[in-house]
Amino acid sequence: MRKYHTIDLPDCFPFMKIYIHLKTYCLLFLLYFSAAQLYAQKQDTLSITLENVKYPYGVRYFKVHTEGQDLKMAYMDIAPSGTPNKRTVILFHGKNFGGYYWTNVIQTLTKNGFRVIVPDQLGFGKSAKAFIHYSFHEMAAWNKQLIDSLGIAKVTVLGHSMGGMLATRFALLYPEQTEKLLLENPIGLEDYRTFIPYITTEQQYQTELKATAASIKKYYQSSYFVKWRPEYDELVKIAAGVTFSADFPRWAKVAAMTFTMIYEQPIVYEFSNLKVPTVLLIGKEDQTIVGKALLTPAEQAQHGQYKILGKAIANQIPNGKLVEFENCGHIPHLERPEVFLPELIKNL
Repeated sequence: MRKYHTIDLPDCFPFMKIYIHLKTYCLLFLLYFSAAQLYAQKQDTLSITLENVKYPYGVRYFKVHTEGQDLKMAYMDIAPSGTPNKRTVILFHGKNFGGYYWTNVIQTLTKNGFRVIVPDQLGFGKSAKAFIHYSFHEMAAWNKQLIDSLGIAKVTVLGHSMGGMLATRFALLYPEQTEKLLLENPIGLEDYRTFIPYITTEQQYQTELKATAASIKKYYQSSYFVKWRPEYDELVKIAAGVTFSADFPRWAKVAAMTFTMIYEQPIVYEFSNLKVPTVLLIGKEDQTIVGKALLTPAEQAQHGQYKILGKAIANQIPNGKLVEFENCGHIPHLERPEVFLPELIKNL
């Protein structure tokens, strides 16, 4: 007869309990980790008009009608916190940014009595991402309409990066309304058409679609800053956040269209035509090139050298002034605020 062995269950219970507890804890950990990942992704996902990005001051909207479309252009209008001096400064942001990165500049200007207007250009920041023909001439016109609507007769214009190209176009078109022009590491100090291989807007669109937090941070590190600091990660977080949006293809298409605008609408040949007092504020270690990835390392080394470009352009501007910042890259107001902000006030 076959014998059956019995197990003393009471003696096995502690081991079974441990086994069950381990399985339970592992399952709970996996569930928690998965939920944390989903939550993190949700937190990092931004709409393409940055509704979930808090700007330092209240945002208003200016209506623009163009190419049969009614569009909204976001802007901040900040009153002086110090004794008003009855002067206004308008800030034009760069291509990869919006009004959110001007906080310390706004605070410095308002403390010194200036009213400050900070638009997000159409196609950027909190403004509409429209499929239109983007033009620096038309952008300048929209900003002129904005300040007219606010009853502002004259402005000092500070433009950074792409905003420097727009600011220059604004000053060329509206010298009577431009009290002074300040250019913080503007792009367009070279004619990119002469050395960057031509690509179509569609080709650039396909490139924009590949953007990730890692690729954005790598570009910022290699072009924008001399030394990376933790606070710069917030810029990457905003720029990368839109890549998770369901509307990211629209954002990428508009980014490609504005890339084409920069490439096809050079400003470098017109600096000698400026009729307003102009100051170049240049971080000397800047190596920004629009379309940099299309060049070999050897070609990259021949361009985007702001320590050379700043001097060359300043010499072309009638009564132009050059202020240079050592150990500083593309965004002096963030990288070297302790020297940039005093120079800004001194030159207003």
